[in-house]
Amino acid sequence: MAWRSRLSYFGLKHLSIFSNPSPSSWTKVVSDAEKIVGYPTSFMSLRCLLSDELSNVAMHVRKLVGTKHPLLNTARGFVYDSRNNLQMRGLVVLLMSKAAGPSSSDPIHDSMVSGIYPSQRNLAEITELIHTAFLVHRGIVNLKEWTNSDGPLKDMQFGNKMAVLSGDFLLANACTGLAQLNDTKVVELISSAIGDVVQGIYHESSSSAEQDSLTVASWEDQAFLSHGALLAKSCQAAMKLARHSTEAQNLAFQYGKHLALGHKLNSELQPFMKSGSEGAVFSLDSAPVVFHRQIVGPERWQQQLKQAQNMSRQIDYTELRGLIKMERGVSQALDLCSYHGNKALEAMKCFPPSEARSALENMACALNKF
Repeated sequence: MAWRSRLSYFGLKHLSIFSNPSPSSWTKVVSDAEKIVGYPTSFMSLRCLLSDELSNVAMHVRKLVGTKHPLLNTARGFVYDSRNNLQMRGLVVLLMSKAAGPSSSDPIHDSMVSGIYPSQRNLAEITELIHTAFLVHRGIVNLKEWTNSDGPLKDMQFGNKMAVLSGDFLLANACTGLAQLNDTKVVELISSAIGDVVQGIYHESSSSAEQDSLTVASWEDQAFLSHGALLAKSCQAAMKLARHSTEAQNLAFQYGKHLALGHKLNSELQPFMKSGSEGAVFSLDSAPVVFHRQIVGPERWQQQLKQAQNMSRQIDYTELRGLIKMERGVSQALDLCSYHGNKALEAMKCFPPSEARSALENMACALNKF
């Protein structure tokens, strides 16, 4: 299978690439990278977020305070994001733009600011707006699964309306900005990325109902659509805006793709690697679980699920985590995470040495730190 060949490719090579004697945490790597591009990307979308239209929406969202609607948690994440995950995509687009430098067709470079074209900065903001819009839309509650313990039904219904309205507003602003870039190829790339995210989210919902049918290969396909396509195609579009070669566009795409997949693997491995997370809930569709399920087979997996259920038929995640860690699923997910980090590093080798390139390499290396 494809993933097996990737693990064999990984081999022992990762020992040299990731053997940093003083590994930096993801938060520090992102914080250092933000200094290179001129400003923290968490402020990129303020023009949109502080507009009169969204301010009116925010006033209504305040009515959800005290309820259990997930839109509130999403809103809190915009204000306090301890791991700098929300704004990562725009930052990578800016770093990639600066690492590639000016195009050969612009010998004067008078339109560049801090080594980045204004259109590339606009693209980074558009990427963040699209990602934020889908985050908000993901907070829509399935009312068919609503129970009394979730709170009053009218609160969930109102929260859903606000999630749809807020997400649509952000997406509309992103599409307006995309059109203003005046590049049909870039519009086509980012539009296809939006379609990929929608398709990926749909497949995620479908696979949740049929967990046993999810393989490692299908997990990777879904992860690329829902988490990798936007970053990969935004990096490619940044090269297109600067009129870089097709080769440079492809390398930027590869970096964005592998960084996004590695980042998702890292986040899904956290409950199995991070100390103090013994009682944390994890997705049964996460990569370590998918690997484990493929190793033990469907029958034994169902037995383990029953074994981990308590008297009220709720899953005891502490016990299930222990059963999963007894097999090789977690280590194989770690190997796959390192593989994607390696591939991201490979894609950066053809770019000229610079602070921006080093920052992108540090982000790829940080994927393997827990």
